[in-house]
Amino acid sequence: MEIPPKSPDGSEKSPQCKELITSDTGSTLCISSRSESVWTSASRSKWDIYHKPVIVVSVGAAVFLFGTVITSLSCFLTENKKVYKMVGPAFLSLGLMLLVCGLVWVPIIRKKQKQRQKSQFLQSLKSFFFNR
Repeated sequence: MEIPPKSPDGSEKSPQCKELITSDTGSTLCISSRSESVWTSASRSKWDIYHKPVIVVSVGAAVFLFGTVITSLSCFLTENKKVYKMVGPAFLSLGLMLLVCGLVWVPIIRKKQKQRQKSQFLQSLKSFFFNR
């Protein structure tokens, strides 16, 4: 059996929890691993939701096009041909990888948004029926 490490002050609280002591009461606040709370229902714009995959897709497309240009330079230029043949496919594969990762990320975000909407709907139904 594994014994959890003790904190420097000797208490045996988990490292995820911080103790907040006010003048009136002492309470423990556990830090959640999620960045958003289920209880906050502030609506977010489409850009707030999809800005990371859009950036990844655009960077991936730019790197892919750069790799295409570098690879095609190996066909037209005679000097440094080996360098172009080596570096071009590397940029092609890196750009394609970023492009595909960004494109796959979008449906994952959509699925999470639908699950979050269902969860909020079910919580509102639960609070409606049980808080009467």
